[in-house]
Amino acid sequence: MLQTSQLYRQLGIREEVLAFADDTEKQLKDRFAAIDEMAEYNQLKVIHAMQENRVCEACFNYASGYGYSDQGRDTLEGVYASLFHTESALVRPQITCGTHALSIALAANLRPGDELYSPAGKPYDTLEEVIGIRPSNGSLAEYGITYRQTDLLPDGTFDYETIKKEINEKTKLVTIQRSKGYQTRPSFSVEEIGELIAFVKKIKPDVICMVDNCYGEFVEEREPSDVGADLVVGSLIKNPGGGLAPIGGYIAGREDLIEACAYRLTSPGLGREVGASLGVMQSFYQGLFLAPVVSASALKGAIFAANLYERLGFPVIPNGSEDRHDIIQAVELGTPEGVIAFCKGIQAAAPVDSYVTPEPWAMPGYDSDVIMAAGAFVQGSSIELSADGPIKPPYAVYFQGGLTWPHAKLGILMSLEYLAREGLITLS
Repeated sequence: MLQTSQLYRQLGIREEVLAFADDTEKQLKDRFAAIDEMAEYNQLKVIHAMQENRVCEACFNYASGYGYSDQGRDTLEGVYASLFHTESALVRPQITCGTHALSIALAANLRPGDELYSPAGKPYDTLEEVIGIRPSNGSLAEYGITYRQTDLLPDGTFDYETIKKEINEKTKLVTIQRSKGYQTRPSFSVEEIGELIAFVKKIKPDVICMVDNCYGEFVEEREPSDVGADLVVGSLIKNPGGGLAPIGGYIAGREDLIEACAYRLTSPGLGREVGASLGVMQSFYQGLFLAPVVSASALKGAIFAANLYERLGFPVIPNGSEDRHDIIQAVELGTPEGVIAFCKGIQAAAPVDSYVTPEPWAMPGYDSDVIMAAGAFVQGSSIELSADGPIKPPYAVYFQGGLTWPHAKLGILMSLEYLAREGLITLS
């Protein structure tokens, strides 16, 4: 019978790489145990929400056509509302991705003359065209909705003094991005988000506070909706889909705001009554059931990567010892060659398309060439082992995912292997 180290060698990982990583993994034992405790807490929370909404076998039945009285769809939306402690939720396969979910929430609740405000600096790249920062057909700007932002302070915290001055009578919706996106700023904790929301609401109580929750679900005990967010938005091919959801997104929050989102998603007069689930409900439910444990595996991978690359002298955000608020790990490799080699290693560790070589390309929605590595069962699923980054300074790669901890570990080891082969790192 082959030993584990022999299997690693068969996969292309040299003993030198295994030896370098072994000590780091042993030092993370207590940290990983704490992550498992968090996963247990969130697993019980999910089960409670499912039981509270009386999930049954009939919820997995196929629904087609208009989707009137789709039991599985309607019950799942109740589960999400219970899980996020909100009045309502919209959870649909018709929501194609996280950017689409955010676009729906913004377009549904903003009108010409309103202002969208970000107190957390620049939004994720794909939202720039949604908002109209970069001109695009159908952007909010084309409908007379204005946008302003306040950049973070140099230490990555909110500039409360400027925020107080910027909020005005036109400010209708405040958007807060929990994760860093393609930036090297810190991701925000639920506590920090809650403090910001309380500050904003004190200035203008009727302002809508929306949180882009992508990559943050189940990393902490609480979600942004527990600390005052009117809307929380995310993608089902990230954390809450557990690697099983083949498509979809969610919006949870205040009843009137969710109702507006439903009319924007489908049609005025129809709203949430239509939109058949088309046989994906079992994957949605089972993926959500697994999501706390899957997210914990991805979190372990992120922490492992941070500690290894920190040892090699690369800037990592968050650093190896910081508390975590999402599953994203940024590593500033400093050169295009470093980013490309890292992504090649992640691709080579994939169960799907491992023989494919990722290359930078002009991906829609981005202002520079982007390289993406993801040999995933679901195309673009970034809760699965994946890495990506724009080919521009500071040449940072963003690593995330791993449906299991052993797979996340293999991906990180393979990234080290590829960097070492290219002579970009020296292991010692």
